[in-house]
Parts: sequence; C-alpha cells; structure tokens
Amino acid sequence: MEKVRVRYAPSPTGHLHIGNARTALFNYLFAKHYHGDFILRIEDTDVARNVEGGEESQLKYLNWLGIIPDESPQHPNPKYAPYRQMERLDIYQKYTNWLLEKGYAYKCFCTPEELEVEHQRQESEGMAPRYNRKCLYLTPEEVAEKEKQGLPYTIRIKVPDNEVYEFDDMIRGHVSFESKDIGDWVLVKANGIPTYNYAVVIDDHTMDITHVFRGEEHLSNTPKQIMLYKMFGWEVPKFGHMTLIVNENHKKLSKRDANVLQFMSQYEELGYLPQAMFNFMALLGWSPEGEQEIFDKDSLIEAFSETRLSKSPSMFDKAKLAWVNNRYIKELPLEEFVKLCMPHLEKAYDLSSKSKEWIEKLIATYQEQVSYGAEIVPLVELFFNNKFEIEAEADEFLHSDPNIKNTLEVFANLLVNLDDFTKDNIFACIKETQKTANAKGKMLYMPIRIATTGIMHGPDLAVSLELLGKDVVLERLKNTINTL
Repeated sequence: MEKVRVRYAPSPTGHLHIGNARTALFNYLFAKHYHGDFILRIEDTDVARNVEGGEESQLKYLNWLGIIPDESPQHPNPKYAPYRQMERLDIYQKYTNWLLEKGYAYKCFCTPEELEVEHQRQESEGMAPRYNRKCLYLTPEEVAEKEKQGLPYTIRIKVPDNEVYEFDDMIRGHVSFESKDIGDWVLVKANGIPTYNYAVVIDDHTMDITHVFRGEEHLSNTPKQIMLYKMFGWEVPKFGHMTLIVNENHKKLSKRDANVLQFMSQYEELGYLPQAMFNFMALLGWSPEGEQEIFDKDSLIEAFSETRLSKSPSMFDKAKLAWVNNRYIKELPLEEFVKLCMPHLEKAYDLSSKSKEWIEKLIATYQEQVSYGAEIVPLVELFFNNKFEIEAEADEFLHSDPNIKNTLEVFANLLVNLDDFTKDNIFACIKETQKTANAKGKMLYMPIRIATTGIMHGPDLAVSLELLGKDVVLERLKNTINTL
C-alpha cells in the first residue's frame, strides 16, 4: 500500500462537535493503523459564516482528545502548504483557467433572480431543478461583451453526457451515479471563491490524499468530485462514507438536539476525560472483534480496521458514555481525580473552612461512583447543606421497627465518648452497636445512615460520618431519636 494520507478538513464556522470529532477520529485511527499521515486542513471559503476563534477551537479540542495532526496550518509541510483554502486561491485559479481553456467549464452570467425563476418553472412542470445551460451556448464575442460590461459571473462545469461515476465505498460497497442526474454545477462563485466540491478535489490531489473518510451526507457530492478527477486525469482517492449518529429516539443528531451535548468544550467543562471521549467515539460506528469495549489510544490504533465500520446508524448512548467515563475515572490517581473535581466544588460550595485533607477525603469517597467531574457537586451536597431533612421514605423506615430507637441511642452513647473521630473508630462503634443493640445488616446500618445523613443509601458510612464531624453527627442523632 502507498503511504496513507488522510485529512480532516473542517470549516471554521463553529466549534468542534460530536460529528466532526468522530470524523477526525476515524481518519486519525486509519492513518495511524497504517503508519500514515493525518492532516488538518481548514476550509474557510464560507467567509460570511466563519466565526472568530473557530479554527483555534478545532485545533484545541483535537489536541485535547489526543487527535494530533501530523500537518496543519500551525505545523505545515512546505511541500503541501498552505493549509487554509483562502490562502490557496491562486492554486485554484490555475486549474480554473485550464478547465476553461479545455472547454470543461464555462462562464455563467445568469443572475440569482433568473436562476430562481427557471427553478420554479422546472418544479412546476415536475422536473428536477437544474441549470438550463443558457450560458453554455454564448459565443466568445458575447462572453467578451458581458465581461466588458462588468457583469458578474460564476464558472460552471460542463457535465459530460452519458457518463457513469462509480466507486467502491470502503463502508457501503459499490456505488454509482449517472451524469444525466447532475446539472452543470458551480465551480467558482461570483466573488471568485471556489465552491466546496471544486476546492476539495484540488486540495486532496495536490496534498496526495489517498483515502477520504467523511459523513454520509457527502455521498451525493462524490460523483461531482470524481467528475473533476476524470477531467484532470488524476487518480481518485478511496472514499468511505460513515453513517449518521442518531439520538436515543433514533433521530439524526442535531446541534439543536437539547438531549445530547454537541460540543467537545461542553464535555471538557463538565469534567469528562479526553481519553474516555476518544474511546467512546471510536465505538460510534466501529466495532472491535470480541467483547472488549475499553481501549487506550494505542490499542485502538492497533485494533482499528475500516472493514469493521458499520453500515447502520450509530446511536449516541449517554448512559454508555457515562459508563465509559466512569471506568476511566476509577483508574485515575487520586491527585488527578481531585484536580478534576475541584473546579466544580469551588464553584458550588464555600470551601474556605475546609482543610485540604478533608476535601481530598471527601472527593476520594466518590471516585468509584462519579461518571464525570461536575457530578461530584450533587453527590456531596449532604456535607454542605446545614438544613438537615430526612427523606419521606427514609422517615417511614425509621418508624417501621420500635427497636430502631434503641439502636440509635446505643450508637450515640458510644460516639459521645469517642475522642478520635476517625472512620476506623466510628466503624468500631458501629460493630459494638451491633452487639449491644442486637441489630445487624439493614437494621443496623440504614437507621444510622438515615439518622445522620437523611438518606437511605450513600457512600461508606464510617467515612461519611467522619466527614460530617462529631458535633454534627451527634446533633442529628439526638434530633432524630427525639422524633421516634
């Protein structure tokens, strides 16, 4: 196989979202699996829609995910630079002149208003709207006169008659299109900027791109691009069109979908781990051999195969993402887990009276449970909420057995005399209560948890009580006992 070169070519009209991130990831995995190059190219020709910071955001979050380009505007290879389309206009112009000279393209002076009238007429007659080739038949003298008048024009390709454009898609298999179904489309807009389907072919060829992985919405663009490859006499890269990502209702994932976060920046802000996002997105449309689902980057690169890319839509499963992220969080060193959670705790609670040791102990208590950094905030609320309330179901349980009051009294009396209020000593008091009050299992632990935290289920009980502190625990026990 020749050296693999693939590209991810976003437009800076927005920030890195799930769909584009997956496209970049599959291109990256394919390139690295075959020891090839992954190129970042910026398609910035839609000037009106470009947003400030769009390119920087793309690069920042590719790097955050660990999808590092071998070549980019920031790290160019002089052989292929520049990497922004608006810096390549002179390159496109050279090929446009050649197409015009060879009669493969022509200048079109039709106004947008004229085109709209013609499209409406075609639709009213049940025809598929396409350009009627009015300007194809202009004589050189007529073209020269219109140019002399300063009339704006686009440049259209003359679509060949009776051509079939076919290719073997790496994901979908054999695909074919007929030229009779394609109208003469615009290569260069009136402002001199090339259209997507034109520029992408020149860029891919001049940058030696061998394989193109992209979303299925680009499938209909492929015959237009193959058309140009044939006209120029260039080798066509291998195409692979990835299926849609759908939500849990099996609807196409959209930036307007309120149920699924779209942008990598949102996941970073919530405390998702980039290595978990990398792993999760790889499973959106690709399946490994066997049952394994947790892969580090090197393992994914080694296991990746384009033959295992799915032909069916991929569902974005939020529960699975939480599960994957939790698996990675569990493996974090405590220091890194604390670092992940701290910004969220500092934003939600006043930590000024808490020691570093106390905070670390609090965070560590939830490492097995947390699915993303921000989730720590509601989980630890009971340690910051001075208003103690017992849930209705929990209160009902406390009143379900008359022996519960005695169990709580025994436990409270043991704690009163406890000088060193640590989890080990607290646990010893719990075990002593088991003997003295003749209570065990659910009838031992749950009454104590409810009477001190207000909830029926939570993290390690002895650790929770140590974190609450002796005074708070005794006061809550006293108040609860008085209600029984």
